[in-house]
Amino acid sequence: MMHHTPLIATIVAGLVAAFVMGAIAHRLKVSPIAGYLLAGVVVGPFTPGYVADAGLANELAELGVILLMFGVGLHFSLRDLLSVRKIAVPGAIVQIAAATAMGMALAWIVGWGLLAGFVFGLALSVASTVVLLRALQARDIVQTERGRIAVGWLIVEDLVMVLALVLLPVLAEMMNGAAEGGGAAIVQPLLATFLKVAGFLAVMLVVGRRAIPWALQWVVGTGSRELFRLAVLAIALGVAFGAALAFQVSFALGAFFAGMILGETSLSRRAAEETLPLRDAFAVLFFVSVGMLFNPSVVVEQPLVLLATVAIIVLGKSLAAYLIVQAFGYPRQTGLTVAVSLAQIGEFSFILAGLGTELGILPPDARDVILAGAMISIFANPFLFSFIANRYAEREPERGPVAPADLPAGHVILVGYGRVGSMIAAEFKRRGKAFVVIEDQGDVVARARADGAAVIEGNALEARTLVTAGIGIAAKLLIAIPAGFEAAAILQHARILNPALPVIARAHSQDEVEYLESVGVDHVVMGEREIANEMMRLSAAMRAAGDGSASSQPGSVTQT
Repeated sequence: MMHHTPLIATIVAGLVAAFVMGAIAHRLKVSPIAGYLLAGVVVGPFTPGYVADAGLANELAELGVILLMFGVGLHFSLRDLLSVRKIAVPGAIVQIAAATAMGMALAWIVGWGLLAGFVFGLALSVASTVVLLRALQARDIVQTERGRIAVGWLIVEDLVMVLALVLLPVLAEMMNGAAEGGGAAIVQPLLATFLKVAGFLAVMLVVGRRAIPWALQWVVGTGSRELFRLAVLAIALGVAFGAALAFQVSFALGAFFAGMILGETSLSRRAAEETLPLRDAFAVLFFVSVGMLFNPSVVVEQPLVLLATVAIIVLGKSLAAYLIVQAFGYPRQTGLTVAVSLAQIGEFSFILAGLGTELGILPPDARDVILAGAMISIFANPFLFSFIANRYAEREPERGPVAPADLPAGHVILVGYGRVGSMIAAEFKRRGKAFVVIEDQGDVVARARADGAAVIEGNALEARTLVTAGIGIAAKLLIAIPAGFEAAAILQHARILNPALPVIARAHSQDEVEYLESVGVDHVVMGEREIANEMMRLSAAMRAAGDGSASSQPGSVTQT
């Protein structure tokens, strides 16, 4: 007996179609995103055959946006965000104004009205989170200056769209003459939105900075990988949903700040690894959901309007962004990267178009053009990105690990400079042992360098970081990070580059010890076990001496 299972059917249809079309796209050596979008067209309501549930597909896609922004936040510190505020804030606002003006001009020509033109132009001004981040991650430039500018620009756009969604119903009432209070009708919801966003940021910076790391550290102490994965997902989804429910900010913004808070802890790399499979799966469903919205009849019924819309998205607002970045004195490549990253529209555009139609502001034809423009711009963006990068972008070195000047053969590679790593480094320095530290937390890197250690800033899970650290000529690898499962992943990468390298790692639980030993770590040190062994040794020494006076002085501390 068949059960009515629209959720399962939507997931199965979306993933299967995406796999088939993505494989074809890969075979043709084009971006897989193109295949995912076409998969959405195949299972959408405007083509014959099976039709997936568009509402469910959109909700599943929202999960992808949440997880993707959470992952970006894990690698994006508050310092990184503030470092680009001088370009991201004015740049995003000016670019939104320029794109909105172009959209209003097109709407005026078509005859849609002033307020409809404002909503139409606003929908064309905001880029898709998923597409922008996928493009940056595919080229490993999220952590570069231009990548940080693009992400900061995206955050400002999201905040502006949050304000727009709050004010749009008020504007609609005022235009229809139903609202009273004049300017106060706009100032009041605007002020309320500012207070809500400020309240959310305050909660995240004051409460979240303590509660989130504490909760995950407790989970790590249990030694359960399954529980850790569940905790990371609960934080990402819970904070995003709570932010939207309590403060009316977007899911994406809430997830980004949750990731950024967690990214300041030593658990960020492991959290990123645990959420990666789900991030990829739901990001695919996002592109499928976009493809489902595409109505091919728009191309026939409104070809000139659609062509002008795509020109505004791909050329108009990108040119505005490029000129803004150049005006601030940034290199040509930075301007091109930001410009091409923004040459598409996505999630907020759909929300604005839907709300505008629901309020009777935006005609259905304008909504269809927006959706078709999103489909075409998202489809074209990977190709445009590759074309710009290959033809016009000036080559410049990307941010990456830099090797210390003198790295002798037979040195020790130390991963992590936390409480344990810093003590190991201090002992190496006292003995005159050559070593190099791998650390990816900026403030910890600065502290290690201030202590006189040779440091490589990078992720030990990346082969290029290990190669830069001289993995091929190293005598030992010491993994001092407080994450046993992540240490196993580092070991597997290291053993590919140097199969005979001796490895010592630390663990917090017997489960982690057994897992690390099973993957081939030579020696595993569990803190609690070493403390117990040392206490037993001291106890035996005290019994042999008859009292404690011969073995230790009152108040002395034994370090293990």
